[in-house]
Amino acid sequence: MKKKANKGIKAIAALLVIVLLAALGIGYYYLLSPLSQEEENWFLYIDRDDNVDSVYTKLSAIAKPHAMTGFKTVADFKGYGDNVKRGRYAVKPGVSAWALYNILNRGEQTPLNVPITSVRTLDRLAGAVSKKLELDSLDLLKAITDPATCRKYGYTPETMPSMFIPDSYNMYWTVSVEEFLDRMKKECEKFWTEERLQKAKQVGLTPVEVSTLASIVTEETRATQEKPTVAGLYINRLKKGMLLQSDPTVKFAMHDFTIRRILNRMLSTDDPYNTYKYKGLPPGPIRIPLKEDLDAVLNYEHHDYLYMCAKEDFSGTHNYARNEAEHMANARRYHQALNARGIK
Repeated sequence: MKKKANKGIKAIAALLVIVLLAALGIGYYYLLSPLSQEEENWFLYIDRDDNVDSVYTKLSAIAKPHAMTGFKTVADFKGYGDNVKRGRYAVKPGVSAWALYNILNRGEQTPLNVPITSVRTLDRLAGAVSKKLELDSLDLLKAITDPATCRKYGYTPETMPSMFIPDSYNMYWTVSVEEFLDRMKKECEKFWTEERLQKAKQVGLTPVEVSTLASIVTEETRATQEKPTVAGLYINRLKKGMLLQSDPTVKFAMHDFTIRRILNRMLSTDDPYNTYKYKGLPPGPIRIPLKEDLDAVLNYEHHDYLYMCAKEDFSGTHNYARNEAEHMANARRYHQALNARGIK
């Protein structure tokens, strides 16, 4: 009888082990095996309008059917529908349904790189940023052109472009307009080190004025090697109280960046950004200047040039002159080249 009892106990134990292993296997299959069918990271975007059902629909596009079943089971059991958090989440190739549920439930977003580039206008900046973030471009544009908001950060709508330093910034997809602007202000302050502030003081310009002049340098040339030369030329004109006479400021004043040739009739455009008509720097940057151009102004080349004209070989570089006679000779060669190419 004792032997039979032992055999019965062993049989029950074996059965329990089999059941347990089967349960573990099933649990692993549905909850712990890789959920994604993709071989690389896939990103799940959960926006303001999403609910648990739309999250399921989005995930189903890349999830293995059995893992999706496991995800839905644990999500429904845990009440995920009452805790759907917006965000951009990386669904890695090896992530399980259980692990992904915990990531989404805790709102552990995957940050992304947001490039701030040297664009000409704030509406272009807002449009470019909104393509990377959940921000609405109109909401962002309204904020960065609103006098009160600009004042909060120490700027005006005209000088606001100087707060944005071109670079790539790591941030969350769901960042708010205020959080985005706070970050940009912080990065701007980080760029303006004590060394740069001292150099600006030596040049005789504020950081905003440096940014304004740098934006002209950005527009005038793409040739890195001559940017300090261009900066030095405009600083010479500022010191002498001369009109800057920068062609790119005329384009900005006319709100037409397609102009290829500045004509005499355009020089009389009555706009404070037109440096052929108004002395000194324009009211603010004519684009978001590049970092290297900010530094080109701070480390400008010391020379006695007062005039510049694009080279007639269309290389993108310039001929420089110390007086008007030299400049007119350079200008004639350039205009002849324009005429030869039929550029109007």
